[in-house]
Amino acid sequence: MSQSSPRPGRSARYQRSAGGMAGALIVTILAVAAFIGFRALNRDPLEVQPEALDYLSVAAQAQQMGLEPAYPARLPDGWIATSVAAGREPGAWTVGMLTDAGDFVGIQQGGDTLDGLVSTYVDERAVEGDPVTLPTEVASQWRTFSDSGGDHAYAAEVGDQPLLVYGSADDADLRTLLGLLTTAPLDGRSGTPSPSADSGADS
Repeated sequence: MSQSSPRPGRSARYQRSAGGMAGALIVTILAVAAFIGFRALNRDPLEVQPEALDYLSVAAQAQQMGLEPAYPARLPDGWIATSVAAGREPGAWTVGMLTDAGDFVGIQQGGDTLDGLVSTYVDERAVEGDPVTLPTEVASQWRTFSDSGGDHAYAAEVGDQPLLVYGSADDADLRTLLGLLTTAPLDGRSGTPSPSADSGADS
């Protein structure tokens, strides 16, 4: 008794057509899309919160390096420091902060001339306004700047270094920060003002 064998090139059980394969693929794609959509609707959005940095400890280290950084003795409620750096070369002290409203405020000290700092961190075409007298601890006379995008800046000479306080925050927020600036010695171990340091807040 003879048995016939399947023809070469064809399956003995079933045949696949191009239309059948395409239909199966479409069903698979729709199923995957439905699953992704279901996950998206039932998942909380990912919220990335900026990390608050200990800028006072870095300021203390800068003082140990022989620098005299102008730093805020504290931050207003809801503000956080999100970046901080100090170094001998080019001798710059930098702090970036976010206000409670999420607006940016920056401190840049040294590393360039005062006009150079304004050009770099505010705008090359920043408009200089009238100077103002603000009896802060680090300086009393401040130059003012603004740009077409609504940023504001205050600049002064602290010792032999230029200091720029700038950002997209309200002018009132910048002035609040200016009133908190100090160069008081810090305890290098804890990053807190030394007990003998006079903050000069009443001067």
